[in-house]
Amino acid sequence: MKVKEIIDLIDGKIVTGNVELEMNSFSKDTRTIQNGDIYIGIKGEKFDGSDFWKQALDNGASAVIISPREITEDDKSKYKDKTIIEVKDTLQALYELAKYKRSQYDIPVIAVTGSVGKTSTKDIVASVVSQQFKTLKTEGNNNNNIGLPLTILKLADHEALVVEMGMNHFKEISLLTNIARPTIAIITNIGTSHIGNLGSRENILKAKLEILEGMNKSRVIINNDNDLLHEWYETNKENIEIHTYGIENKSEILAEKIKLNENFSEFDAVIDGKDKVEITVPVGGTHFVYNALCAMMVGKLLQISNDKIKNGIANFELTKKRMEIKKLGNGAILINDSYNASYESMKASMEYLSSREEKRKIAVLGDMLELGEFSEELHKRVGKEVAKNNIDILICRGKYANYIVEGASENKKTQKIILETNDEILKKINEIVSDGDVVLIKASNAMKFYEICQKL
Repeated sequence: MKVKEIIDLIDGKIVTGNVELEMNSFSKDTRTIQNGDIYIGIKGEKFDGSDFWKQALDNGASAVIISPREITEDDKSKYKDKTIIEVKDTLQALYELAKYKRSQYDIPVIAVTGSVGKTSTKDIVASVVSQQFKTLKTEGNNNNNIGLPLTILKLADHEALVVEMGMNHFKEISLLTNIARPTIAIITNIGTSHIGNLGSRENILKAKLEILEGMNKSRVIINNDNDLLHEWYETNKENIEIHTYGIENKSEILAEKIKLNENFSEFDAVIDGKDKVEITVPVGGTHFVYNALCAMMVGKLLQISNDKIKNGIANFELTKKRMEIKKLGNGAILINDSYNASYESMKASMEYLSSREEKRKIAVLGDMLELGEFSEELHKRVGKEVAKNNIDILICRGKYANYIVEGASENKKTQKIILETNDEILKKINEIVSDGDVVLIKASNAMKFYEICQKL
């Protein structure tokens, strides 16, 4: 993209600079800016990125896109070899740039949303797609109204794009899908994440289905074992192209003969009730079997061979802080799943923890946020999962810790501990954990349990 191609698109005014300048890489952070980057000054809750336009240019940016402000003749002289563009709304400019960039590419664009497992599904899908296409994917969890357009702006000689779409409220997926224009949409499940904002699981489904709004032709992949998605499929399968994967309900791709191990899983993927493919997933847990089935469905739609699909699944790597398994100095095993938490992901984590063979299973759990009036009930249900899975030691911190412990009280053998700070948790873990134990750490990101993992 050149400046002259996008200036009207973003309703911009060139203060100084070169209309022939090529805009290849973009940044919103002056601290990590690279030589030649285009800096976009995004206004946040605590500061306005446009205030830092000079730092961006001084640190190597070739151009800045900022909201209107006083730029002196001395400034123009000092930065005469740079390009300064003023726009009314930098965020809207970012959206328009990403839409324009996306419009230049006739490639598969796979968008992943859902209450749980978006990032891990995105990772395994991208691994499969990259076996045949040069693939760009969302890094980490940059799945919001800033992260998604910045991902799209990284498109270069790519042949496929895999993006993650997150949301807390209605109309957020709508915005993202109209920027990304996916050719394939994935909905992993409908759970309870953000139910405090949306009021019901049915409303969460409605918000996730906004992903269809950006598609010229709806081509959707769903987890057919999720109750609300299964019901939606049965109602809409005659009118929308919906592809299904599952373990329990009859689906296009079905997992059979599942063997769950601590660090990997094996199963037979049955395609259309006849063809069987043996699959190995390099991460333990039933939820990763679902992720692998989803990736396989994407591979089939993109006409990727079974051998390449198998290889993509077998060699995928998880984004950090999601089921990261490491051995501690004292011989214990740490499972860092500290990035986020919902009832559904907590349940899956307890089941996985229970399946491990270490002598003691220790769960360090914190609050699940944005649950509103459902907070008490869902934290109690997490506690019941702790009890049901015979976790040996439960350590909790947070506003809702008492409810988790209350739910876990159904199992008298589980030792239950409530602590006030992350430092107290760290101290307790160092006191009680020894060789042969396994410790799972999980909470919503705002609880900062990742700091405990880093220190361990």
